[in-house]
Amino acid sequence: MAAPCELFCWKAGLGLPSVNTDCLIVLAYARFAGAPLKIHKISNPWRSPTGSLPALRTKEEGSCSQPSQIIIQLRKQKYNADYDLSAKEGADTLAFISLLEERLLPALIYALWIDPKNYVEVTRRWYGENMSFPFNFFLPGRMQNRQLERLRLIRGNSTLEAGEEAEKELYHDALECLNLLSQRLGSNKFFFGDSPSSLDAYVFGHIAPLIKIRLPNCRVQQNLKNLDNLNTYCSNILSLYFPSESKEGISRPVSSTQQGSDFDNEPYKRRKQLLSVLVAVAAMLSYALLTGIVAIEHMHEEGPIGPASLRGPSHEDEEEE
Repeated sequence: MAAPCELFCWKAGLGLPSVNTDCLIVLAYARFAGAPLKIHKISNPWRSPTGSLPALRTKEEGSCSQPSQIIIQLRKQKYNADYDLSAKEGADTLAFISLLEERLLPALIYALWIDPKNYVEVTRRWYGENMSFPFNFFLPGRMQNRQLERLRLIRGNSTLEAGEEAEKELYHDALECLNLLSQRLGSNKFFFGDSPSSLDAYVFGHIAPLIKIRLPNCRVQQNLKNLDNLNTYCSNILSLYFPSESKEGISRPVSSTQQGSDFDNEPYKRRKQLLSVLVAVAAMLSYALLTGIVAIEHMHEEGPIGPASLRGPSHEDEEEE
């Protein structure tokens, strides 16, 4: 039997099997199609084979990152959640996915990454607590810049910034999209009956963060609470396909979400960082003394005291990094 494909995605947190929309889409589709993936849930995108998350690695096709490309690779291996869809349902799938990416995704990006209050209190806080040092100092800010560029590209506005006008426009489009999804779903279990498809994976990946993540400032989230069928739909997918992951995420509040290694956990993180620095400095000084890079000279009382007697060899500054 061939070795299973490997999927790299952001780790669970905030009540979700993954904190990232694209990762949620791929994880959901893989569960729907029954793909036997070896899943690596990590908090550093540089550890994936493509340098981004999600990423799928296969022996035959190499690695790919985009959800659409990953789904194509899974279909090539006969894991197809859309196998029973009619031509019309396939066309509806493409139309609704386009609607999600044009109307709902921009509002989701804005709510999580651009809104200052949400970013500082929730998004930046979670990534900062779950990434290891020193990545937690610069990666969240770099990710925010990329999300802003992505939002500007989707909206066709190269000067878009956080503000009441942009927020109003984005949230208005998102609410229209959510109302259409709610009407299309109706009382069905999934969008095309009793079996989930790729459309369900995309819808779940986009609405689950808005339902599960507690944001201090998000009108879309407040209005989504009134769409009971979408809330029930999301809860059913979590309980049916991600029972252990969703329970693990809910059990830990935002302020204490620590799912990495011991090095990432409070209160030990700062202590270990300080100890690491002290040990490194002590080791460098010991090495310098043993190798003669720095020498301690005893001067006779009548000898001159000059700058040369207080420093090591002249090449020390050239080798210092």
